[in-house]
Amino acid sequence: MTANLTFDALKEDAAQGTIDTVLVCLIDMQGRLMGKRFHVSNFLESGYNETHCCNYLLATDIEMNTPDGFAATSWEAGYGDYVMKPDLSTLRRIPWLEGTALVLCDLIDHHTHEPVPHAPRQILKEQIKRAEAMGFTPNMATELEFFLFEQSFDDIRRAGFRDLTPISGYNEDYHILQTTKEEHVMRPIRNLLVAAGVPVENSKGEAETGQGELNIRYATAMLAADHHTIAKQAIKEIANAKGHAATFMPKWHHAKVGSAAHIHQSLFKGSENAFHAAGTALAMSDTMKSYVAGLLKYSADVTFFMAPYVNSYKRFLPGTFAPTKIAWSIDNRTAGYRLVGDGTKGVRIECRIPGSDINPYLACAAQLAAGLTGIEEELSLSDPIQGDIYSMDDVPEIPSTLRAATETLRGSSMLRAQMGDWVVDHYTRAAEVEQEEFDKVVTDWEVARGFERA
Repeated sequence: MTANLTFDALKEDAAQGTIDTVLVCLIDMQGRLMGKRFHVSNFLESGYNETHCCNYLLATDIEMNTPDGFAATSWEAGYGDYVMKPDLSTLRRIPWLEGTALVLCDLIDHHTHEPVPHAPRQILKEQIKRAEAMGFTPNMATELEFFLFEQSFDDIRRAGFRDLTPISGYNEDYHILQTTKEEHVMRPIRNLLVAAGVPVENSKGEAETGQGELNIRYATAMLAADHHTIAKQAIKEIANAKGHAATFMPKWHHAKVGSAAHIHQSLFKGSENAFHAAGTALAMSDTMKSYVAGLLKYSADVTFFMAPYVNSYKRFLPGTFAPTKIAWSIDNRTAGYRLVGDGTKGVRIECRIPGSDINPYLACAAQLAAGLTGIEEELSLSDPIQGDIYSMDDVPEIPSTLRAATETLRGSSMLRAQMGDWVVDHYTRAAEVEQEEFDKVVTDWEVARGFERA
């Protein structure tokens, strides 16, 4: 299942008055939908071909500030335009918004007419091309974990983001009674996303108060990222329409378990899983072993793309089902990488490092960059680690701060080779900006701890 609307069908819907608005969207560095609302008549006349946007949209922080230090754009360069080129294969009805369709765009440099290299969709496209040149089609699936709250976004904001009340009062992992109470939100999320062409498989309660998970059927890597982005937007918009807030912040409270976005991945050759080898104990092919070895070797290099904010690193704590170590294991949720479906044709690797705040295009591209490099380097895979990996001092750790992840990103010769210096430098600067903004702030914790006693 992909998009659910052809260009000709949009013309018919416009003529019948069932669609009057088209959301024309790009993906920004934070993984958000940015763009314009077109009247359908103008989209059909010219907007379907291209429209323009300010190039600062790929050089802001999460607050939409315009920090300096980006080579791509600046006040000195005048903040010019990018061309938004609609990918009509992504055109779809958005049934939770009345009379509305959506199309995702690729970004073209207005002057060079070349794809913008640091655009998230373009970064993923390059890694998919690399896989295809090696004879593979990458398939992926992401899990979306999030928290629902009793209050709305506006209520929470007006209250200063204090006294947040999750929609449930107890751990609701797989809990049918509690999740029944949330069906006024979750049922339309599932049904309306399916109607929008996003193949939702199921939703479930997660391991904390008010925490849910949405699972989408695996697809090719680009479709998986598109589905993730549209689903995240839908969850927020539908929850808001029902009077609730949904957050994808990985750690909204220090005493609560964090939210993840695990990435399941495999490589196919035609219709066959290239990770599968019949007759072996785990059904792992040599291709899969080298791919997973690449994931392990380059985990630190790609951590920023799995955990892009200061808050992302608050999630990496022992005993919380979030990994702290760079290790692989067989169906073991204490590992950074978990072998799933061992012994079957569905064998795959699950990366458990990403938090719910990822940009899925960047995270999936980074996983492919590491895994494909492992294949190219013909890396050998170490034996799986068993037991409680949290407690193992001899297993290397995932970078535990944004500052550490920024330095591994900056110094990654692998990513510079596979993504280019321009892309690595651009996202290194994005990481620096996040850290600089945090470092300026005096937190509530500091005031309460030191106001009287310091």
